[in-house]
Amino acid sequence: MNNMKLTFRWYGEDDPVTLEKISQIPSMTGIVSAVYDVKPGGVWSEESIDRIKNQANGHGLDFEVVESVPVPEDIKLGNGKAEQLTGNYCENIRRLGKAGIKCICYNFMPVFDWLRSELEHPQQDGANALAYDEQTVLNMDPLKGELSLPGWDSSYTREEMRGLLKAYEEIGEERLWKNLESFLKAVIPVAEESGVNMAIHPDDPPWGMFGLPRIITCKENIQRMLDIVPSANNGLTLCTGSLGANPDNDLADMAKSFAGRIHFVHLRNIKHTGYRKFEEVGHPTDCGSLDMYGIAKALVDSGFDGYVRPDHGRMIWGEKGRYGYGLYDRALGAAYLTGLFEALEKEKVK
Repeated sequence: MNNMKLTFRWYGEDDPVTLEKISQIPSMTGIVSAVYDVKPGGVWSEESIDRIKNQANGHGLDFEVVESVPVPEDIKLGNGKAEQLTGNYCENIRRLGKAGIKCICYNFMPVFDWLRSELEHPQQDGANALAYDEQTVLNMDPLKGELSLPGWDSSYTREEMRGLLKAYEEIGEERLWKNLESFLKAVIPVAEESGVNMAIHPDDPPWGMFGLPRIITCKENIQRMLDIVPSANNGLTLCTGSLGANPDNDLADMAKSFAGRIHFVHLRNIKHTGYRKFEEVGHPTDCGSLDMYGIAKALVDSGFDGYVRPDHGRMIWGEKGRYGYGLYDRALGAAYLTGLFEALEKEKVK
């Protein structure tokens, strides 16, 4: 029996990947989901949280991980609305803890959660996948309204986007660190009381662009974040695809170094195709540039017993759906990870 808990991202009732299909994946223990009809900064209703839990339980799945409770831009910017919105965030943590949620994945990325330059990058075998090319990104001028790249939050108008870019230019990295510190010192005590582990997600990709500061990018910065509040509840989502986009990041070393503070792991592989240029590939080690075996071994050797999910998948076998979140390739990834962890854990016992 694997010590890690295998989970699967589910985007709610509109997700073409249904709970019934997820429950048929061998060794799947639960789903990772969120309340999607409340804007960032709002308070989630207990009814909405319980509805997801009951839907999951009805298919033999747990609902113990939320991804994510979005952090509003006002908190990241540290403006006059930050205190009230942080209070709302704390209330969400209390409600989720009451409902049995054990882990909240969140990020502190300005403006957008992730960025790719291509959503359907064709691969030799006929599959397509998410891809990133720094040159494509740098050739765009955000101040001229040219931000039409995948991953930018489409809820912002071009004028709002320009305003946000300007605001972040003025605060820079150190101010962003200060605002993260204020946030963590407010929410972690609530998380402790609620029995919830907070697991920050690394920036994706892990470098700045368009003057936007990015701080959760490397081992040194992750350690700085963990040291702000030295509580086990202040932890990390180890996302191999995000951190692995920078070849300088040693993911197996991070898995060992942050043992006890890693509460959630996103496991996926990517293939480096140039400087700050990569495409997403199948999960196994030989599909890409990351040593998935080495990363998993470091987790097992460190006693990791938290939540794992197969992260982004390619679109294979003619599947159409939410980019990065189809069924087939992620299910293949789940099966690969199950076998990988089973072998490693049995070897460790010998």
